[in-house]
Amino acid sequence: MAVVTYIFSGLFAMLAVYFVYFEGFLREDVINNPYNSRQELFAEQVIRGKILAADGETLAETLVAADGTETRSYPYGNMFAHAVGYSSHGKAGLELLGNFHVLTSNAYLPERVMKDIREEKNTGDNLVTTLDVDLQRAAYAALGNHKGAVVAIEPSTGKILCMVSKPDFDPNQVDAQWEDWNALDPADSVLYNRATQGLYPPGSVFKIITLLEYMREDPDAEDFSFDCDGTLTRGDYTIGCYRKTAHGMQSLQKAFANSCNTAFAQIGLGLDADNFSQTCDQLLFDQKLPLSLPYSRSSFVLDSGSSDSERMMTSIGQGETMVSPMHMAMIASAISNRGVLMEPYLIDHLETYTGNTVRTFRPKAYGKLMTDVEAKTLTEYMEQVIAEGTATSLRSLNITVAGKTGSAEFSSDKSKSHAWFTGFSVGEEKDLAVCVLVEEGGSGNGQAAPIAGKVFEAYY
Repeated sequence: MAVVTYIFSGLFAMLAVYFVYFEGFLREDVINNPYNSRQELFAEQVIRGKILAADGETLAETLVAADGTETRSYPYGNMFAHAVGYSSHGKAGLELLGNFHVLTSNAYLPERVMKDIREEKNTGDNLVTTLDVDLQRAAYAALGNHKGAVVAIEPSTGKILCMVSKPDFDPNQVDAQWEDWNALDPADSVLYNRATQGLYPPGSVFKIITLLEYMREDPDAEDFSFDCDGTLTRGDYTIGCYRKTAHGMQSLQKAFANSCNTAFAQIGLGLDADNFSQTCDQLLFDQKLPLSLPYSRSSFVLDSGSSDSERMMTSIGQGETMVSPMHMAMIASAISNRGVLMEPYLIDHLETYTGNTVRTFRPKAYGKLMTDVEAKTLTEYMEQVIAEGTATSLRSLNITVAGKTGSAEFSSDKSKSHAWFTGFSVGEEKDLAVCVLVEEGGSGNGQAAPIAGKVFEAYY
């Protein structure tokens, strides 16, 4: 009898522990699940709360007509489409991430009780984001009619300050345009968040990682020199610099600043493929990202059995390597923050509809991706890209910027390439990490870097 009592007591204790765990850690995720029918019950009892920018500007709100009809309104239309998302025909963006919060009311208790008695809906809490309206506007305007993405993160906290993806959509038109939008080819989909879900060959922005691996493997890396004549051939495979430019004698710093493909292909041939793969793992290639938004995993494919051509291509960010703009922004952010990656986040705090703070979300460190010395050295090399390399268009800014441009081939048509820039401000009171991807934009210096420049200008 005692054994049975102990068993049931143990089971009861385990059940109690699970309930506590569920309430503390799982409740919001389960309720936020789009397949959870309880959301419909919440919506019957609570008017969906607002989504606000960091400065309090309204990004989403529910308008209630005299007859009680509710309409979700997005005052900024297309500008915040992928960040804020939509709340009909499923949910996306912050409308999905914060669904539990905006359908929860922490208004004054007597008010809630009286409304329940009168069978009136309570007003949901407001979700205050990390998004900066001026920065978002600048990024949105600078990207123009190009397909692509712009991401800006505060490195010291992980706050996502802007996130633009194009082509975009007007969330006010979701009900009217839903069928038409879903009929589009995936490559042209307006619902696809290219900032987090888009995967692209990184091109020369990947040389940041090749440089890091080379410094880790060779203590005398800074003694590197290479005479670039515009091409490098191994076996029956030839790699060329952009437009076959012959850079001449290159130190490691000059090769990086000039984005010399042949020098980095030569470096790639000498790297240990397994160690290179481990470094990429540390930088979250083929790994889960600490990101609450839907995203695609970046990929890195290289091992000890890889051919010379694969090693050469991979070292300059081509081959099978794929990465998202958000991921590259995170890597730049970690370099800026002395090697420490802060988890990117979009929700700053929750407040009642009258403005009383309910809950604040604090910055959280994911981990150290590289040493302080490595981060400092990479920063110095990236500063030279702006000072005398491929991103001289940013020299006119009144701040110091460290960065890397990229032109990434993506098809058999070698005349077409995606344009990249990733980098960050240096030595400011609050630094900013920015990543820009312009689909079929050509050169990073010609298209992506100037867009990043507009974002830096708006911030400072």
